[in-house]
Amino acid sequence: MPFVGTGFDTGLHIVAVVVLIATVAAAGIAFWKFHEVPIHQAHKNSHQQLTLITTLTWVGFIWHWVWVIAVIIAFVDAEQAIAKVRDIWKSEGDSAC
Repeated sequence: MPFVGTGFDTGLHIVAVVVLIATVAAAGIAFWKFHEVPIHQAHKNSHQQLTLITTLTWVGFIWHWVWVIAVIIAFVDAEQAIAKVRDIWKSEGDSAC
């Protein structure tokens, strides 16, 4: 078997360990950055519910469905959404009469 019992074999093992550690670290950093997206969006928009979004993001590490709620709250402007629903409701009420 090539490289067995030589110093080159040890070098290959060291390279493999370094690549493994770098891959795990890169995956962890990418997961962290992706998980912080709602907080960055809330900061960017000066969201009124910044504390709620931050808390939901942290709790989302344990319960992942909570993170989805944080994303929805961070990306949806509640005031505009309520105004649009109210306008739709009023327009449907006018045409029905």
